[in-house]
Amino acid sequence: MDLFQRAKAVRLRSHNEMYLLAEDDEELCQNRNGTTWKAQWQVELLDEGQPLIRLKSCFGKYLSASNEPLLHGVTRRRFFQAALGHRLDSSLEWESVRDGFQVKLKTRYGHFLRVNGGPPPWRNTVTHDILHLHMIEFSGRMILWRCNSLETGAEME
Repeated sequence: MDLFQRAKAVRLRSHNEMYLLAEDDEELCQNRNGTTWKAQWQVELLDEGQPLIRLKSCFGKYLSASNEPLLHGVTRRRFFQAALGHRLDSSLEWESVRDGFQVKLKTRYGHFLRVNGGPPPWRNTVTHDILHLHMIEFSGRMILWRCNSLETGAEME
């Protein structure tokens, strides 16, 4: 949480040196170009006695975890950008879990924001899933994000 308390806006960079980008069609993707305005996420701290944040895209919508699978028959779920709306929705809230100089972003239901790689349809996608014990060694790095503060342009420590 302390990584986000000092920043009003961040860029999130994954282990594969790609940035989390918002698209104008409410989708998300990864891209190596972190200088684009689509890689900027405004940080909103929630004052609920918990280390919760919301991440707002350049399109004014929030990073939101859906229940829709990325592909039929897989456990990984899609992300999209959603408007805040009239009622609060926990799918827009993220717990930041510090891991050294990196952070894991976790939903209230234990799912982690993760990057995917490989051939299409996985290439450059972003999903969320529960990280099972047998997956930790293999995919643990896929849920780690480096936060670059837009105020200083430097990696946050």
